[in-house]
Parts: sequence; C-alpha cells; structure tokens
Amino acid sequence: MFVNRLGQVCKISTSNVIWAAAICLPICATYAQVASTTAPSIGARDPGVRTGAAGAGGSISKDATEVAMFLAGQATFEEVDTVPKGLGPRFNLDTCAGCHAQPAIGGSSPSINPQVAMATKLGARNSVPPFITQNGPVREVRFKTDGGVHDLFTISGRTDAGRCNLSQPDFATAVQQGNAIFRIPTPVFGGGLIESITDSTILANKAANSSGKGQFGISGRENREGNTGTITRFGWKAQNKSLAIFAGEAYNVEQGVTNDLFTQERDETPGCLLNGTPEDTTPSVSDSSDVIEFGNFMRFLAPPAPVNSYGNVSADSINRGRIMFTSGLVGCNFCHTPSLQTGKASSAALSGQTVNLFSDLLLHNMGNGLADGITQGSAGGDEFRTAPLWGLGQRIFFLHDGRTSDLVRAIQAHSSNGSEANRSVSAFSALSNAQQQDLLNFLRSL
Repeated sequence: MFVNRLGQVCKISTSNVIWAAAICLPICATYAQVASTTAPSIGARDPGVRTGAAGAGGSISKDATEVAMFLAGQATFEEVDTVPKGLGPRFNLDTCAGCHAQPAIGGSSPSINPQVAMATKLGARNSVPPFITQNGPVREVRFKTDGGVHDLFTISGRTDAGRCNLSQPDFATAVQQGNAIFRIPTPVFGGGLIESITDSTILANKAANSSGKGQFGISGRENREGNTGTITRFGWKAQNKSLAIFAGEAYNVEQGVTNDLFTQERDETPGCLLNGTPEDTTPSVSDSSDVIEFGNFMRFLAPPAPVNSYGNVSADSINRGRIMFTSGLVGCNFCHTPSLQTGKASSAALSGQTVNLFSDLLLHNMGNGLADGITQGSAGGDEFRTAPLWGLGQRIFFLHDGRTSDLVRAIQAHSSNGSEANRSVSAFSALSNAQQQDLLNFLRSL
C-alpha cells in the first residue's frame, strides 16, 4: 500500500505495484473530491457484443436425474403457449424462450424482437407500440400510477380465442404523460447458484469493505420477503424470493397463464375467460406443472463462462482490466462483488460453490437518472438490485429498460443526482483512455 497526495491509503497487490501505482494516484484523489451528478466523458469504446461460442445454456449438474430434470424443464421453457393452453387474455409473448434467448436459452433479449411478429400472430388485431421495434429489446410496460405491468397484447382476433374482444392499453397517452416505464428480461443463468447463497453470506458481504465503500459513497441494503423476513434476490429490484415464485409470477404476468402460485386471471372480461383456472397445474402424480419445470430449468442452468481473449482483445488487456475492477481502485467491485459462496444445498452441483456473479444482490440508490418510480417489496422508486455481470460480454441491451446497447453509455447512466455510483463513475472517467479500455475489455470477457 502507499499514501496518495491527499494522505489516503491505496491498497494494491505486490505483483502489480508499478501498474497500479500509475492508476491509484489520480483515482484516489478523484473519488475523494468528486461526486459527479452529470454523465462524465469517457474516451474508450465498448468493444461490442462478443462473438464466438455462447459459453452458456447447459446444465451445471452431471447427475443423471438432475440433467433429466434440466432437459425437461428446458423443453417446457421453450414451449409455445396457445389460448387453449392458457395464453392471455393479455400477454407480452407466448414463450419464455422468446424473451430469454441471448446468447442462449435462459439469457436476455435477442437481437430480433419477437414481440413485433407476435402482435398479429394467428390473426390477432394488435398494433405494435412505438417503443417496441424490430431491432430493439423485448420490453414489458409498467404504469407509474399503479406500479403494475400492462401487457402489450390481447388475444382478440386470434383464431384460437373465440369471440374475446379486448382493447390494448392506451400506451400513447401513458408515454406522453410520462406514466410508462419499461423493463427488459433479466438473464436466468446460474439461478440455482443464486438461490443457494445464504442470507448470512449476503449480509456478511454487505458489511465487508466498509471503509472502501464509505469512500465511494456506497451503502446498499437487502430486500426482504414480508412474512418470513428472508432476503429476496430475483428480479430487477430483487423482489422475488425463489425461482418458483419468479417463474409463477412471470407465467401469469408475461403470458397470462394462471397457475398454482398465481391462480387468478389478470383480466376477467366476459367472453375472454376461455379456460378453467388455474390453467397450469400438476397433471398427475408422475408429472410436474410448467412452473415447477421452469424452476428446474433455471435451478440447474449453468452460469456463463468467461473467456481469456476474444477478437482483437488480448489476454493481457483483460487481465489488466480484471485487476483494476477487483482492486477497488474504481469502486465497481463494491456493488458488483466478484464472487459469493453458496451454502449447503440439496444438490451437490449447487452446494459449497463459488458463484462468480459480480453482484452483491443488494438494492442500491441509482439516482434520478435511472429511477423508475416503481416500488417492489421494500425497494423504492430509485433503487435497483446490483445486476449480475456474468454473461455481460454477449448481452445486447443494458439497464433495466434496455435504453442503450453501448456499455460506455450504460456506465455513464449510473451517474446522476443521488446515485451511489457517482464517485465510481468519476473515478473511472479519471483513468486514461487505455486504462478505461482495459476495463471495458474485461467486462466484455465475462
């Protein structure tokens, strides 16, 4: 360690003294003096979506029974629902795999948005809202006035929908009045590992590195389930406790399918209630419901594998970026914790494992620039769960609403009035262009 010109202690590993010293002097000064509320200038460029093998989509388990559960769950995850199967009356898409597709099944929004074709599938009479585009992200819409999801489409006009007659919500007015906010799909890679991280591990990590976090103005807090008081961890605001709840809610909200966890139709317009409820339930002693199948798929879905080099990006550049990220010099690691440990799980594949998710699973105040005004659980309108960064190298759209495909702009968007990331973004901006590029190259290697 050494002391910078402000008298602050900068810690570095002995194997990287010379390289880190060149970074630490300006950065320690910057984050001590600056808490930017505007998007700082960044000279480096996003290397772009990494090409090559997906490095994702397979089973984390080698156990034959668990692999069979995973494959059965994947088949259900890819299944296309129809109205007789439970689709609608209002919905956003007719298959889980359509939203979670990039770079493999279980990921995030693909490059070609399937919602455009969905609007008129099987004769449906929907129009495509202006915020849904062919090359844009898959989106769901929430209205700030009630906080709920307002599905894009109805089953009206579909050849399998009888005489159901429903109108789409008035999205134009909602957008004009600033009442509409958007969400894109969260990747579900490594879901079982995240589920197996104990509450005590999350809390211990929250308490760790308090001095460094304090220097950067970073705090963070957990979201909790109302009755049990245990930590919730899935979704953009860490609002869901388990993969089963996450799956059941999404099945009902995104596809309109009632199930054993969410038993009521979200729209009860006469003439559009074509099935008995719940529509998805356990069919027999030997079979599982779709929701359980979804949970099995996500539970045993392996995390994405990082790469050592790609395209014109060298292993040396990635390693330099990794050192910068994990050292605490820029502060990214205080929220995007590189790894957490799972506890004792019923599956050996999930028990006592190191989870390289790059998230603390906590809520952080992200400022007025990213605030969406939506409360979920105890998460306020300007709070979001730290997004796991594993798989970022092949992600196309960033932030909760998919507002950008540029990693640099995503970093800049972390800086606004009230954001816990202000000093970290300022520290990143104080790096030389070459150092910024190394860090970006590392992020795209994940």
